[in-house]
Amino acid sequence: MRSAARLLLPLATAGLSAALAAGLVAAPAVASASSAASPASAASAASAAETWEWGPTASSDTKGWANGYVRSGSSGLRIVGDLYDAGGARTCSWVKIKWLTDRGKYRTATYRNCSQSTPRTFTVKAGYMLLAKAMVCRGSATRITGKCSRWERVWTQGG
Repeated sequence: MRSAARLLLPLATAGLSAALAAGLVAAPAVASASSAASPASAASAASAAETWEWGPTASSDTKGWANGYVRSGSSGLRIVGDLYDAGGARTCSWVKIKWLTDRGKYRTATYRNCSQSTPRTFTVKAGYMLLAKAMVCRGSATRITGKCSRWERVWTQGG
């Protein structure tokens, strides 16, 4: 059984490398065929990162909410978002981001916004992760006191 898998592995990699080579050969031909595309825009399109949007996720009293996107880069994934606060005086909105790393460990990041007039932008450099979830809560300036949303999926590997 194992020897059959070892025999098929070089065939699979040969097919994959042939498909990649065909794609790399076809890409410059398409770029040169379109006269409207400039070299700078072709280079930026080739190095463009993939982006997935998420949200809005609101607290249970709907006075705090967050949305954003996940972008892939050379050092892994980055979660970027905006946290909005529409509550009254002496209350704040909180967002907790929880992600599962490729090594099987959960990590969390928590951000607070007490300004009712401007959203707070947050960035989480998650690296290589398997999934990410977000929860928006209400609280004071020092801690989360409740009125949280449920955990909502921000990003999952494979869809």
